[in-house]
Amino acid sequence: MRSGLIDRRSFSRAAGIGFLGSLLPHQLFALQQAEAVFASGFRAPDGTYGIATVSVRGEVIDRITLPARAHGLSYCKATGRAVAFARRPGTFAMIFDPSGRAEPVVIHAPEDRHFYGHGHFSPDGRILYASENDFDGNRGMIGLYDATDGFRRIGEFDAHGIGTHDMTVSDEGKLLVIANGGIETHPDFGRTKLNLDRMEPTLVILEAATGTLVQRHTLPARLSRLSTRHLDIDAKGRIWFACQYEGPRNDLPPLAGHFAPGEDLTFLQLPQQTTELLANYVGAIAVNRGENLVGLTSPVGGAAVIIDARNGRVLAEQVIRDAAGVAPAPEGIAVSSYTGELCRTRSNLAWDQHLIRIG
Repeated sequence: MRSGLIDRRSFSRAAGIGFLGSLLPHQLFALQQAEAVFASGFRAPDGTYGIATVSVRGEVIDRITLPARAHGLSYCKATGRAVAFARRPGTFAMIFDPSGRAEPVVIHAPEDRHFYGHGHFSPDGRILYASENDFDGNRGMIGLYDATDGFRRIGEFDAHGIGTHDMTVSDEGKLLVIANGGIETHPDFGRTKLNLDRMEPTLVILEAATGTLVQRHTLPARLSRLSTRHLDIDAKGRIWFACQYEGPRNDLPPLAGHFAPGEDLTFLQLPQQTTELLANYVGAIAVNRGENLVGLTSPVGGAAVIIDARNGRVLAEQVIRDAAGVAPAPEGIAVSSYTGELCRTRSNLAWDQHLIRIG
């Protein structure tokens, strides 16, 4: 299975002379020296929001301004384009070229929908899938946007759940994988959770071509308040999921697990001290396929945890205040924080919850 990543040299070649020539000397040096390039949303000291490309050492290479706070991002290897979705319940998404070859494109959700913070490109880059909320119908949807036609909205699929959050696409592009957090919200009430006493978290697989339901997992009744939130796929095609618990604070439910097409859910049995460290809230998950690692972060617990994907064993725990994004690094897992830390370099940008590798 391909890693889905390009290396930094490919990123630089794709960028071209125009983009490289626009960088200040210290930015160009940072790019030339970087073993990997990431992208993340940020809040600047003046309160404005944007997206930054960042070296593996945490050096900012380039910045794009956003109209409001971003949340999840996705990168398409085939086209070199990336997308940043507004933090829910937001209505915009910005598609941009991190290497500066094209002007950003901003799209908006339909009037009766809002974006739920995440989405993903098809492997060929022709379709952008977006997790959305049909707030009058109280159901999650996957919006389809045609990347070959200005990202025109061309349809939607039922996500078969409520509180749809993260979603991803299998490597060959045939399956959509969806985390329905099970939490009802409505834009009239902002981010208020309206159904904590009757949550319905699910994990769903659809056929990407038709939206046909392939597989739908509900959680056991004892875990009905375990909101399934974020996803990544490992080298064996297993789908890793991470959760946030809405039940009593002294409960210690499993916070992550994996499954695959045709398989049931397997919850990760972490040591009690690790579960306590994550404080019932995993904010982001990422897989380093080459090294069989799974990274988890918890801004609530102020921690990052690295798991061996082959056996679920905890390999490392690290206390990082306001730990936020996580992404595969050339070696191990890169972690960012709301306090501006990325790979132990601190900037004046407060990184947002998600971090992706783009080169």
